[in-house]
Amino acid sequence: MFSQKSLRSKFILQLASASAMLIIIFSTMLYHYIKVNIFENVVQILNQHAIKISQIYEIDKEISSFYSQDLGHSIVTTNIIENKYDLKKPKYLKTELENRTFLELQYPVKSDLIVLKTDTTFYDNIVSQILVDIIIINVTMSLLIIFYAMFLSRTILLPIKILSRRLSKLDETVLTHIDETSIPIEFKPLSKGINRLIDRIHTFMEYQKELFIGIAHELKTPLAVMKTKNEVTLLKDREKEKYIEALQNNNNSINNMNKMISSILEIGRQEDAQFEPAVKKDIIAYLREICTNFQILAKAKGQNIKTDLKPVELYMNIQPQLFLHILQNFLQNAIKFSKEGSNIYVKSEARNKILKIYVIDEGIGINEDADLFAPFKRYGNEGGAGLGLFLAKGAAQAMNAKISIKNRTDGKSGAVAKIELPIDLRNLDKN
Repeated sequence: MFSQKSLRSKFILQLASASAMLIIIFSTMLYHYIKVNIFENVVQILNQHAIKISQIYEIDKEISSFYSQDLGHSIVTTNIIENKYDLKKPKYLKTELENRTFLELQYPVKSDLIVLKTDTTFYDNIVSQILVDIIIINVTMSLLIIFYAMFLSRTILLPIKILSRRLSKLDETVLTHIDETSIPIEFKPLSKGINRLIDRIHTFMEYQKELFIGIAHELKTPLAVMKTKNEVTLLKDREKEKYIEALQNNNNSINNMNKMISSILEIGRQEDAQFEPAVKKDIIAYLREICTNFQILAKAKGQNIKTDLKPVELYMNIQPQLFLHILQNFLQNAIKFSKEGSNIYVKSEARNKILKIYVIDEGIGINEDADLFAPFKRYGNEGGAGLGLFLAKGAAQAMNAKISIKNRTDGKSGAVAKIELPIDLRNLDKN
């Protein structure tokens, strides 16, 4: 339990050390306060007697030398000696003799010293006993603090243990949310984060399952068609052109499968990109650079990319490859499904700690009832493996971003693809 890597051990040691330090400081101050008050009483009595004796001294020096006073626990004795050292102010001395302690006051009067002496052994014993009692109390309190720290640390860390126990029971077959109602308020952000992670894992597993089924189907179907065509062609002798046609069809099928395999490999590359460290980058400048690169592709189809990017500069921590994958997919689709001579608009704005990026085309629009982000779903007459938007959604989830595609609402045909990126103000840096 007291391992150096244990959070509970660190908490116990820090709480016990801080409490012990406070107890020692308080006890030391209390001890000195009691000690001063006890001996202050004796000092005041000696001082009062010295004043009385000095008054008697003025009348009769011999009588004053025999003055004594019973203090109950000790007797004040008086002696008058010559002031050899020319003492100007009263002086207190503490002496010891035969295991007894004495307090002596030397009070100057003219050329002599009135020396008052009393036994303070009783008071010293009281102070010593108080010191022993304080030490015993301190040790007892320190032990109680250690036990309390152990109990308190157990109570504080109990929610973490519950979370750890529940997380240890999770696997690919059991992905249930953590019940946030039984979690203390301080740990609710943690439980919400874990639940969001569970949702992402569940979504990822569902997509992976759907992806593998789709891969098997998409590859099995053309292979079956190729096999059937080959078997039919080999049933009897045919003309040379028929064999060439069969081989060309097979080559087309192989080319389509190669494209699909390339898209599947892209999934692996994207998963590697998810572990790409975030870098601080002017995302507006990066966005402008990407649009400039795609302008060449758009010009080849007689199209034009127009930009309206706000703010002028915005530095954010992003994963450039993932962001590029999302934006290039939206731009490629906009170019693919737009007519010749049409415009593609790329706009951005920052509001409410969210950077919103829009890619607006003048194409045929979309079917909003369809799941556009499902794998191997193809729309329109254009070819492709049907994995582009599926990969874009995976990249967005890895960046904690949101993407969506809707039809235009301004009365024109076309679609609006939107990226929403949270702006972390702690890492925001504007020049």
